[in-house]
Amino acid sequence: MTEKFIPLIDHRQYQANLRVPTHLEEPVGKLADTLGRPLHDLRISVTDRCNFRCVYCMPKEVFDKDYAFLPQTSLLSFEEITRIARIFVQHGVRKIRLTGGEPLLRKNLEKLIAMLSAIPTLDGGKLDLTLTTNGSLLARKAKSLKDAGLTRVTVSLDALDETIFQRMNDVDFPVSDVLQGIEAAYEAGLGPVKVNMVVKGGMNDQQIVPMARYFKDTPHILRFIEYMDVGASNGWKLDEVVPSAEVIRKISDAGMQVRAIDPNYTGETAARWRYLDGNGEIGLISSVTQSFCQDCSRARLSTEGKLYTCLFASHGHDLRALIRAQDEQNSGHSDLAISNVVAQLWKARGDRYSELRSENTSEFPVTRKKIEMSYIGG
Repeated sequence: MTEKFIPLIDHRQYQANLRVPTHLEEPVGKLADTLGRPLHDLRISVTDRCNFRCVYCMPKEVFDKDYAFLPQTSLLSFEEITRIARIFVQHGVRKIRLTGGEPLLRKNLEKLIAMLSAIPTLDGGKLDLTLTTNGSLLARKAKSLKDAGLTRVTVSLDALDETIFQRMNDVDFPVSDVLQGIEAAYEAGLGPVKVNMVVKGGMNDQQIVPMARYFKDTPHILRFIEYMDVGASNGWKLDEVVPSAEVIRKISDAGMQVRAIDPNYTGETAARWRYLDGNGEIGLISSVTQSFCQDCSRARLSTEGKLYTCLFASHGHDLRALIRAQDEQNSGHSDLAISNVVAQLWKARGDRYSELRSENTSEFPVTRKKIEMSYIGG
């Protein structure tokens, strides 16, 4: 038997040398990168741990019992996360998504949600505060999450068939518990619940139609995600990608006709489609075949405080080092100083990995060093 080898580069200790500008400017509530893209969304990973071992994210051959996860002291505290979030809101961020790993594994997460929900947007409104979860703990936590101030949840569910789903999550977790979590979230007021299905050819693509049929006449929004070349641990291959166009064809051939509808806002990751009978909506996230780099307005903060300006980035910028730095007077950098560093980084941003890969997929070097999705969230 041929031994499977998956290259994995640990980028978590990368230290970027960030310098605070000499001249500090007050934030004006709006930033644009080199391609004119605004800063609108901040995704915050609160843990690098997960209780699933999904084959496309945290395969067991890499993330085994000997894998060294980050120690608790390396993680940003809730106070540090809130401080950074407040700085980003001053630059125009209106939406914050909590991710992982599995974010519900972070102890007392409701406390962080309450702290973040108290941050007003620049116009005095409420932040759109969301969370992505595998659903394993959602049934028991949905109400407390809502009470703390969470707005909505997105739940990962890659199959309805028990055998296929357990092969995907690789820990024998049952489908029924995730479905219960989805319903509990909806009943708690965390809707519309978005359900994400990563489609991997040869593994769960036969579940496209059953998933569409199951969620069609519900208030939930099912979103099909093309299997992406995030990180290096999943052994990504182009021939395992099921194009979104093929997903639409399968659903239509099954008698569920859909039509494209307008996005909710510029930069929305999922292309929206609605059933012609009006009973439901689906989304298509097509990072491989139809890049959405040109409208990407998302920044990502890792579990221990590194800022990433692209999901496919190869390195991050260490904001934690700035926050925890101490000078001779035993005082760290001010919020304004850190705000100016963030502004510098975003203004210099020119990332468009998916766009470049989509232009020449067959030859693009997808094997280049990239940070793992389990580390900065999807």
